[in-house]
Amino acid sequence: MKNFYKYIVAILVIAFTHTNTQAQYTRYIVKLKNKGGTPFTLAAPNTYLSAKAVARRTKYNLSIDSTDLPITPRYIDSIKAIANVTILNVSKWLNQVAISTTDPMAIAKINNFTFVINTSGIAAKTLPVGLNKNISANKLAFEILPNTITTNTTNQLTTGLNYGNSANQIALHKGDFLHDYGFLGQGMTIAMMDAGFNTVNTNTGIDSLRINNQIKGTWDFVAREASVTEDDAHGFYCLSIIGANKPGQMIGSAPKANFYLYRTEDVASEYPIEEQNWASAAELADSLGVDVFSTSLGYIDFDDASFDYTYAQRNGNTAIMTRAADLAAKKGIIVCNSAGNNGNSNAFPNYKYVAVPADGDSVVAVGACNSTGQITSFSAWGPTSSGKVKPNVTSVGAGTSFVNLGGSPSNGNGTSFSNPNIAGLITAYWQAFPEFSNMTVIDLVQQTSSIGNTPDDRYGYGLPNMKKAFVAGLQKLQTQNATINNCKATVQFAAKDNGSSTYELQRKLSNETVFTTVKTIPSISGAFALKNYTVADSITSTALGTVQYRIKHTMSTDTSFVYTTTSTVNYTTVCTTTVPPIVLPTDAIIIAPNPVKTSLTIKLGSLYAANTTIKIIDTKGAVVHQSVSSTTINQINTAQWATGIYIVELINNGKKITSKKILKAY
Repeated sequence: MKNFYKYIVAILVIAFTHTNTQAQYTRYIVKLKNKGGTPFTLAAPNTYLSAKAVARRTKYNLSIDSTDLPITPRYIDSIKAIANVTILNVSKWLNQVAISTTDPMAIAKINNFTFVINTSGIAAKTLPVGLNKNISANKLAFEILPNTITTNTTNQLTTGLNYGNSANQIALHKGDFLHDYGFLGQGMTIAMMDAGFNTVNTNTGIDSLRINNQIKGTWDFVAREASVTEDDAHGFYCLSIIGANKPGQMIGSAPKANFYLYRTEDVASEYPIEEQNWASAAELADSLGVDVFSTSLGYIDFDDASFDYTYAQRNGNTAIMTRAADLAAKKGIIVCNSAGNNGNSNAFPNYKYVAVPADGDSVVAVGACNSTGQITSFSAWGPTSSGKVKPNVTSVGAGTSFVNLGGSPSNGNGTSFSNPNIAGLITAYWQAFPEFSNMTVIDLVQQTSSIGNTPDDRYGYGLPNMKKAFVAGLQKLQTQNATINNCKATVQFAAKDNGSSTYELQRKLSNETVFTTVKTIPSISGAFALKNYTVADSITSTALGTVQYRIKHTMSTDTSFVYTTTSTVNYTTVCTTTVPPIVLPTDAIIIAPNPVKTSLTIKLGSLYAANTTIKIIDTKGAVVHQSVSSTTINQINTAQWATGIYIVELINNGKKITSKKILKAY
């Protein structure tokens, strides 16, 4: 988090005095050369990764590599064996160990190990509260507003859920569309790394998480204990934005997701050890198979200025936390992080840009807007110093609803709050489309955001629209194929639906300019899944040449959802309409049509096909036509005949074989 944040927590204002910060380092990072001699192998990942973590890698075709291997146990044992050294945590991804010691001789011994690259100080001994360099600037990236919220008992959206006070922050992103179709985070797991989750074990505002056993685990990486409930409340507020489920008061963006809660931030001081804590927490979450990270922390300056990150260093490749976040993305996890609250830091221009780890190439950095979609002045700017578009997206971070420590809805400002709102919606979206990798989900959300085609340095790709992203997901999955045989087209398509959809097969011929619906197909009943459909269309009576087909999809009764897939099928093979020869009985005599208008057809079997005289006489006895047949089919032009009754006589070998009256019509 930032020591320079300008937003004061309304519930607590404390004056702090700056004193000498040149304290002796007591915490260090030991960087290791390799993982030599490890008993773990890439071929047996189940010994260090959960089945869920391995399944994620398998599903998205992600390789298990050396960064997944735990740090060589004998290296850790060797460091641990040195007197006056305590191992705080490890990062297998970065191949480094965090230790605590005040003994210079211990550091010298560690540096003499052949497997050690170097040992560097990362934090001083924790200073007493009130003795930190910039604590008065409020490093927690949020502000609590005066509580003007009143409980709303009416439904604010056309949805099955009664959001109460969180309606605006859900509606701005069409999150209610996801929720209406049942995507509320079920089966998905989110890890939250923060400064603490005060009252999470008792707060009535998130009691559904406890009742339904949705909090799967906790760990305090600062105090190295399981409890996270007695520390700062910042993480609790962020958790409530995702997980609250109090109809009429507040419903979060993914209220049925599961959670791991990790304390990695020490609010009493500001040192990069907190980044190391985050990396260690991220690795634990990955090994447990977590899907999404939501972190409302960010770092630029520290109690020891030598650790500060310049704008040039916020390039996506420098900071401990940034490198760990990008590695998490490489493991298939979606990492969402607040962009930072320094957009209006005019006195320190470099501060206005996104902080660490929001600068990560694969991190979803979330800026802040108000409930109408207008960017806030405090929302951090992009790009990174490497030119990466930041923030990635923007969500409601002004007047955002969250649950306070008393269990009631409150509201506040900060990218700390915009981040969990969108992290939860992305989680619900990924629940609907588990076929997509983490990066595909991010791409679809960005592309369908409000300025997805023209991202800028304030909004990034803009305000996510989960309904548009949903349509884009369906279009990406839908496939279509067609064949043609004897003037009959068979169109096969696969589409994802929940049994409430209808499809229209639309066709456009080579001589037409618009598509017309030729068939309506109901969806197959069942859960939301990819389903296969086959439909036939006869084109024997259509114009020959290229024929195009497309599928129009309507989901349930939501008429605004109707869309047509962008894929079409072209037929360049000309449809054959040749009629096979007619075989008549040998004594057949067919005179048609009757009445006749312009052409009379006389069909004769082989017995009479040759040498049969055809004579047609009007009612006055005048012969209007006479000919001798030499073929099976004889066509006689009647267009110029007067309207009335005529007699057709057929004479073969001097013998009359038939006499039939016909009517010449208009």
